[in-house]
Amino acid sequence: MIPVPVPRKMRIATRESALALWQAEHVRARLVAQYPGMMVDLLGMTTQGDRIAEQPLASIGGKGLFIKELEVALDEGRADLAVHSLKDVPMEMPEGFVLACITAREDPRDAFVSNRYAALADLAPGAVVGTSSLRREAQLRERHPHLQIEALRGNVNTRLRKLDEGRYDAIILAAAGLKRLGFGTRIAALLEPDESLPAPGQGALALECRSDRANIVAALAPLADIGTTLATMAERAFSRALGGSCHTPLAAYAEWEEGALWLRGLLAARDGTDVLRGEVEADVADGDGAEQLGRELADDFLARGAARFMAA
Repeated sequence: MIPVPVPRKMRIATRESALALWQAEHVRARLVAQYPGMMVDLLGMTTQGDRIAEQPLASIGGKGLFIKELEVALDEGRADLAVHSLKDVPMEMPEGFVLACITAREDPRDAFVSNRYAALADLAPGAVVGTSSLRREAQLRERHPHLQIEALRGNVNTRLRKLDEGRYDAIILAAAGLKRLGFGTRIAALLEPDESLPAPGQGALALECRSDRANIVAALAPLADIGTTLATMAERAFSRALGGSCHTPLAAYAEWEEGALWLRGLLAARDGTDVLRGEVEADVADGDGAEQLGRELADDFLARGAARFMAA
């Protein structure tokens, strides 16, 4: 097989939020380290999801609103790849595009952030907790029904500012974003998966390109992390099989170690009064095995009545 030549210059399409730019700069640094002499620049863009910053994502079209404009830039040849938080990538890729690489995962956990309290258990009845995620909301309501959960939109800096202004007693954010932006000291407590199961792909970065750009796919391959790739493939297969979207409180988290993949999943009613959990484990060596494991767990959920959550 004739090797595909690596391009000498690449352009990364990215949103212009602080976190998105950090992620794009991180990938640029990885590419330059992998291919000395390669020129890599950024194409900053404002997406529909960024422009509609105060409405719940579920009511305006979901997380795909953060990605569409970047895909248009790829399709028109204005950029060679786009960098996404994997948890923001829809489960079904549009025709002509591919997730060419999943990089090593940052901390996948949710983070409890508060200026006055050290843990969720310290919050008094009626305390206001901010989150933009139905997944987080459902798990909070299940375990802490005495709390008041309110919507929280905006980028990481905006959410922290709203907390500092006293609008919330605490907020829940992805630990990965806080750590990447240097806000790790703002984390009062990390929520273990048993307490708040993460979203599919949380903490991982996905590099997307056009499926016909074989040279870009080949250039990105060395940046992939096998454990993260297999784990997130299982998580996304589980979500895809259950029709996971911004309208569904769904969680999935997998860990791959020494060839074995352990996948945990959750479906819930938004008010936390009905929660379905499950897990499965198997030896997995490739993507086909990872996706099969995800579908296996989804089949188990369907056999136990998961359709009631999708119908709701």
